[in-house]
Amino acid sequence: MATTYNNLYLDARSRLRAAGIEGAQLEARELICYAANKTRDEFLRDYTLYVSEQVEQRTGELIARRLSGEPVAYIIGEWEFYGLGLDISPDVLVPRTDSEVLAARAIALTRAAGDSARMLDLCAGSGCIGLAVATHVPACRVVLADASERAVQLCKRNTRRNDLLGRVTSVHADAKEAPSSALWEFDVIASNPPYIKSGEIAQLERTVRDFEPHMALDGGPDGLDFYRAIAAKWKRALRVGGVIVFEVGMGQAPSVEMILAQHGFGNILTHPDTHGIWRVVEGTAND
Repeated sequence: MATTYNNLYLDARSRLRAAGIEGAQLEARELICYAANKTRDEFLRDYTLYVSEQVEQRTGELIARRLSGEPVAYIIGEWEFYGLGLDISPDVLVPRTDSEVLAARAIALTRAAGDSARMLDLCAGSGCIGLAVATHVPACRVVLADASERAVQLCKRNTRRNDLLGRVTSVHADAKEAPSSALWEFDVIASNPPYIKSGEIAQLERTVRDFEPHMALDGGPDGLDFYRAIAAKWKRALRVGGVIVFEVGMGQAPSVEMILAQHGFGNILTHPDTHGIWRVVEGTAND
């Protein structure tokens, strides 16, 4: 019996929902679009048309991969963040909606720094934070930095994809080491560093534990290793009055506030995400 795109979508959504996947509606659509090589608009346009056997079989294979725990972004090789289309690979974390709080704050701080502001996305991964800043603050210059060479290459691809080559540079840099002399005079440093406690990684849901890079997850015994290193070693990369702004894990905000205070940062502020969790901590380099 022939199947329409609508029926294929409803079946895929039902299977994903039955597996407890919260974003079943979005994920079902993305997987079918990928299987059929259609845009979202083309998918909606062809809702009532019949699918080919090849598309139906391909969709089934993709759904099986998702049900095994593989994130949709890795399956289709891309994801959207803050309105930007990004290439995504298993070498970087999948951008989360929670991180849009960090992006919004980094955008506001970079815009407030005025024309020719310089912003650094440290532990950039896919480059999602820095690219969002570059897109929304057209006068600024952005550097994307990561310790993974594969992540740096992905940052370069995403910079090209979003037509930002003239204002965005991607470099290799280890956030736990002092910055080179080339990385200096930033108005804003934004960082979403690894912050999962080493001992808790084995207990993460399998989508994260088995597929996302542990290098981008493991924050040391208490999850705070990167915050300590960045606060201690990267303050010199900020201009006087420059701001460092972190994403933090649940319950970590007070500890990160204290780390910033211990390293001489002032005007320490904390911001909640849409679920009321204290998600972003910032501090100003006053000297």
